[in-house]
Formats: sequence, structure tokens, C-alpha cells
Amino acid sequence: MLVTMASPQRVQPPRTDDPALHARAMDNLSFIRRTMERATAFTAVPGWGGVGMGVLAVAAATVAPTRPTPLAWLATWGLTAVAALTLGGWTMAAKARRAGTTVFSYSGRRFVLSYVPPLLVGVLLTVALVRAGFYRALPGTWLLLYGTGVVTGGAFSVRVVPLMGLCFMGLGALALLGPATWGNPLMALGFGGLHILFGLIIARRYGG
Repeated sequence: MLVTMASPQRVQPPRTDDPALHARAMDNLSFIRRTMERATAFTAVPGWGGVGMGVLAVAAATVAPTRPTPLAWLATWGLTAVAALTLGGWTMAAKARRAGTTVFSYSGRRFVLSYVPPLLVGVLLTVALVRAGFYRALPGTWLLLYGTGVVTGGAFSVRVVPLMGLCFMGLGALALLGPATWGNPLMALGFGGLHILFGLIIARRYGG
């Protein structure tokens, strides 16, 4: 009986220059990169920048009560807030660059988009409260809304950041419910003391 044997066929390796194969590989790499970005916490929250913000707030808390009018008191805190947020933003961008990323990375955008809206609400409420003459409500409002922004933004950052935000919110509740004379000291404790304390913790544990 004659048995015919099939001659062995040489298996051709896949062509690495195949455009379709190359496109699929790039898509896979892009997917992996996006997944890693979404799983990465935003660690560029500035530690030393937070300390600097706290020092500015302590200075404002010292000067503001000596202002002759409520509007002058408000101007002192307002200018300090602009300077502190500018310092915080600059040091955050610098820390992100040192880490090889940017504030506009996926995790950075999530942090900023969660942090900024409560601050904008705070600006609008400040205008409304000043027009109504409710200056005594400003310290509690500022502390609460700033703390809210830190908590929501901190959900995409290291664990200590939302804890700091909760402390701000606690002080804000005290400022709203307590006597008017508590407002300035509680802002010194919050915007000054908490920024310095948690800034030192962040600088030590997470660098810069």
C-alpha cells in the first residue's frame, strides 16, 4: 500500500512591518498608558508651597484685624488669597515637572477640576455676603468651601490631602456656628496652621 507523505511546509513568521499589526500594537500601548494614568494618584500637591501659603495666611491674620473697616479687612484677606493660590499653583507645576509629568496630565486634570469649582463658588458667595453686609459669615464660608475643594480634589491625590480638607471643613463649621470673634483666629488656624502642618507632612513623605 502506497502512503503519500505530505511535504513539510515552512511556517512564515508574522511580518513585523505589517501596518495593521503595528496599528494594533500602538492601540494596545495607548490603552495601557491611559489605564496607568487613571490608576495613578496626583502626587504633585506642593508641600513647601503649602507651608508658604500658611505663612502668608498667618501674616494676613495678624494684619487684617488692625484694618479700620470691614472692606479693608476683606481686601487684606483677598490679596493674601490671590498671592497664596498663585504660590500654590506655581509650586505645584514645578513639582509636577520634577516628577516628569504636568498639571494637565489625566490625574492632574481630575485634581484641578475637582478643586477649583468650590473656590469659584466661594468667590460668588463672598460677593453676595458682602453686598448683604454679612461679613461675619465670610470666615466660615471660606474655610468650608476651601476644605470642600481640598477634599474633592484630594480624592485623586495622596491620602493626607482629603484629611486636610476635612480639618478645614471642621474649622469652617466652628466659624459659622461660633461667635463672630472666632472668625479671624480660626482662619489663622486653618489657612495658616493647617497649611503649614500638612505642608510639612507632604514635603517629608512625598517630596517637595
